[in-house]
Amino acid sequence: MAKKIIKKMKKSHWAILVILIVLIIDQASKIYIKTHFEYGGGFDIFGLKWAKIYFVENKGMAYGLELGGQYGKLLLSLFRIVMIFVLIYILAKLIKANEKLSLIISFSLIIAGAFGNIIDSAFYGMIFSETPRFHGGIAQLFPEGGGYAGFLHGKVVDMLYFPMIDTHLPDWIPFWGGERFIFFQPVFNVADSAITIGVVSLLLFNRSFFINKEKELEKKRKKAKNSEEEE
Repeated sequence: MAKKIIKKMKKSHWAILVILIVLIIDQASKIYIKTHFEYGGGFDIFGLKWAKIYFVENKGMAYGLELGGQYGKLLLSLFRIVMIFVLIYILAKLIKANEKLSLIISFSLIIAGAFGNIIDSAFYGMIFSETPRFHGGIAQLFPEGGGYAGFLHGKVVDMLYFPMIDTHLPDWIPFWGGERFIFFQPVFNVADSAITIGVVSLLLFNRSFFINKEKELEKKRKKAKNSEEEE
């Protein structure tokens, strides 16, 4: 029964399903973490020291990167919104052209990830109270006094942390000897993961699409050049 349903699913349905699943998991995890943990709080996943839930917030891009100031934050949010519309347009064209499913799912993952983080930026400042960073306390959803920031100025919630290597560098290493070294240090979220998986899958499994597009463009250039020469 399940196999029949999967076979009958249109590529547009797959795109919508992927986007919805990522958004639901992303937003559910962010809301739970923000309303149940203090800033910097968390726990080891399955007791593993190198896989953690670690609650932090950032004002900017994926993996904790930031674009400085309020205007930088606003520009980044507006850029994300524009990119989402561009990606949706590309996805619609791919579906209409009946491109392969892996390509459509890759673009769907990127769209879902971008949309997940823009939800944080657009609305979290309006619906959550501030999470205190230094004196403890948990944020409230829909606080009486209103949120901590305006539209498009909310902070992105991050919680996935995988410090797979946590050690100190040997003293004999110049400049950094004896200092702590952590890999992988960035803290990220489900939306960031979706974007990364989407981009990596494009590069690894769908390079032929971009190669073919480049060949098509080259043919058009040659055709246009030949037409000019004939005239």
